[in-house]
Parts: sequence; structure tokens; C-alpha cells
Amino acid sequence: MTRAVRRFLWENSLGLAFLTLFGLAVVGQAFAGRADFNNQLAAEDLQQVTLGEYMTSSDFAVDVMENWQSEYLQFFLYVFLTVWLVQRGSPESKSLHKSGVESDEEQRVGPHASPESPRWAAAGGLRLKLYASSLGYVMGAVFVLSWLAQSITGVSAYNEERLRQLQAPTSWPEYIVSADFWDRTLQNWQSEFLAIASMAILSIYLRQRGSPESKPVGSAHTSTGVEG
Repeated sequence: MTRAVRRFLWENSLGLAFLTLFGLAVVGQAFAGRADFNNQLAAEDLQQVTLGEYMTSSDFAVDVMENWQSEYLQFFLYVFLTVWLVQRGSPESKSLHKSGVESDEEQRVGPHASPESPRWAAAGGLRLKLYASSLGYVMGAVFVLSWLAQSITGVSAYNEERLRQLQAPTSWPEYIVSADFWDRTLQNWQSEFLAIASMAILSIYLRQRGSPESKPVGSAHTSTGVEG
């Protein structure tokens, strides 16, 4: 392994580690999900499916999509709400006096941009406006698309189950107001909201030495927007 490769791996280790964990979790979910799905088919005296068939099925897709949409909803709301809302004593919040979008000078945009700033940060008009909220826009777009994908794959999986039970299939508009769709949706949303609230509040009083998600160990509980 060359020095350049080692440096790349080190400098991008956080993202690469989580992408690796993501891939392993998807593979694990596929094997576990297929086993559970085949158990259901066996109970109904139906032919079991291969791993490939399961991974291309609506049952697998809806399980993946319902998790994706809740995660991106969490980040979308977190990115936008932390512009205006604060939490005294939390490193997850910015300083109390910085609530809002802040000045152009503080954000180093337009005439205050440096030579190292992204090109659109130095631009004006629509380009700057779009770039200034691009993270939230992308998170929101991925949430909407994955939620739409959840509804489409969900109605397919729901109808497959109904057909196995000799019941009439339901339409997409009927499904998105059904208990099955909202049960899948809300059970994920509530966990995401609780996780964010827990992180914002617990980090006021608890520490993790060396982590940017924690305040320095010796910081006062009232210190806000300080990262270790």
C-alpha cells in the first residue's frame, strides 16, 4: 500500500468506516430478512425464495426505504431547525447569541469570501442562495424520494401479502392513508426524534473525551456550542 493510499484512507476514515458498516448491515439484513420471509412462506406452504429473489423483492426494498427516509428526515430537520433553535449547554447547539442565519461576514460569503472558499460562496444572487442551504435541500430531497419509494414498495409488499391471504389488493392512494403505511413510518420517526433529543440533552452533562460530538471534559455544563 502506497503512502498516498494510506493517507487517503486515514483522511477519509470516518466516512469509509461508516460506508463499510452500512454495506455489512445491508448484507446482514438481507440474510436475516430472507430467513424470516421464508419462515412465513413455509408456514403458508409456499415456495421459498433465494437470496437474490428476496433482495429484489418489494419486501426487502420497503424495509430498506422506511429506514432511509426516517434517517434523512432526522438530518433534514436537524440541519434546518438548528439554524434557529438552541439548547443551552449542548455542543449540538450553536452559541445562544448566534441564533439565525448570521451575517455575511460571519458566514464568509459574497465579498467576505476567502480565496479558499467554494466558488458559489463568493457568488451572489440565486447561486449563493441555493448553495447556502444546499445541505438541507439535498437531505430533504433524499427524504422525500425515499419516502415515496417506501410507499411504492410498501403497497407492493402489502398487496403480495393480501393476495396470499386471498384478499383483494389495495391502490396506492388507499395504501398511503392506511394503518400499515403510517405504522411503518411513525415507528421510525419516533426513534429518530428521541435519538436527536437524547444527544442534545445528554451531551450537556456527559462527555466523550476527544469526540467533536462532545464538549471538552472540563467544560462547564452551561458551555454551549463548544466541541472537544
